[in-house]
Amino acid sequence: MQIPGLGPVVHEADLGWYRSAPTAVPVLGGTACRFVLAGYDDDPAREDFHTAIHTFLALDRAALDAAVPSIWAYYRDVMDGVPADDEWYVDIEGPHDVLDHVRLGDEPAVRRDTHGDQHVYVSVECECDWEPEHGLQIVFRDGATVTKVGPYDGHLTAH
Repeated sequence: MQIPGLGPVVHEADLGWYRSAPTAVPVLGGTACRFVLAGYDDDPAREDFHTAIHTFLALDRAALDAAVPSIWAYYRDVMDGVPADDEWYVDIEGPHDVLDHVRLGDEPAVRRDTHGDQHVYVSVECECDWEPEHGLQIVFRDGATVTKVGPYDGHLTAH
């Protein structure tokens, strides 16, 4: 099957989703990512997936930079309870350095929020130095703007 913007995808029947070949993603620093599409077959408006993918692939670093205050706030929330002399404490000087402590994910997940607002979201699961267990989830509504930042919980919106 071909998905606009991604080309041929492979159906992974045991998982119920499609996976793309590696595609360069500018907003993630040009990293070659394999997109995962969940719920695509049964979706009545597949063009919403196409639009979200196209929009996401058109983003540049500015979209991620716009999320830095939220990423910084997440870092501060986690570190506020950790003493500075604790072995788990990660010292980040300021918001301008926070992305230096993030390893952006390379498997954006695209799916519709069928239980909420019905929009299609692109969710990126990342690793971060300050929260090795729960990591960092960055979610783009309609592939356009970051609308959720926090620990990876699989949810597309704040609940």
